[in-house]
Amino acid sequence: MRERLSFYIPRQSPVHRLNPLTKILITFTIIIMAFFSPWYWTAPLLIVFVIFPMSVIAKVGREFLFAAARLLPVVGFIFVMQALFLPGGRTILWQFGFLKVTLENLMAAFLVAMRIFTMVSSFILFLLTTHPSELMSDLTRRKLPSTFSYVIISTLQIIPQMQAKANTIISAQRSRGMDTQGSFTKRIGALFPLVGPLVFGSLVEVEERAIAIEARGFSSTLPKTSLHEIPDTRLDRSIRWLMLILILGTFASKLWLS
Repeated sequence: MRERLSFYIPRQSPVHRLNPLTKILITFTIIIMAFFSPWYWTAPLLIVFVIFPMSVIAKVGREFLFAAARLLPVVGFIFVMQALFLPGGRTILWQFGFLKVTLENLMAAFLVAMRIFTMVSSFILFLLTTHPSELMSDLTRRKLPSTFSYVIISTLQIIPQMQAKANTIISAQRSRGMDTQGSFTKRIGALFPLVGPLVFGSLVEVEERAIAIEARGFSSTLPKTSLHEIPDTRLDRSIRWLMLILILGTFASKLWLS
């Protein structure tokens, strides 16, 4: 069952069994290769031959495709804006008044859209296959400050937490007879009773969480132990070295061919 406070989906897969630090490095390697590779088709190839196959291997392909499909309107909007308003370009393909689409702008817009889609989709795959508590435990075990680890985990959990709280408030409003469905005007009107409880409830939740983690010795400087040890296998270390080599190779090729 999917947890309400995270995007993590438990599965028995090779990707899930990887160390959280390994998956972080894989994610950043994909992003660096997409943005800094000197070859035009790097980002689309990463999507087709790396990210999608990894989601299938992780057994979260359906959930990943559903989440990635939500990115398409945003990526499409970025593509259109870049194609229409990016300065430069000589080969005009279409023009209407001051609006024009050139071949150069179209190629640049496609590249920007694919890079953004690659970046966000790689993070989605990371969130679907990595439990926040395992990530925090592993980062803390590697001597990363607890405060920094908590900031990372809170950032990863803020969206699912807000979604869960918003769904609870909407259900409570419906039980009281408020119409939250129907026309666009009714839906806009239903947002105002939602904002207040959502904001104030989130502030109260932050205070309660701060009290809870302090009760567990969050700010203590003494060595901490964990009941659940995160494995770090030889395969994980080999993959991390491979990712570092790919990162260095990407920067080297960028400098060499620029």
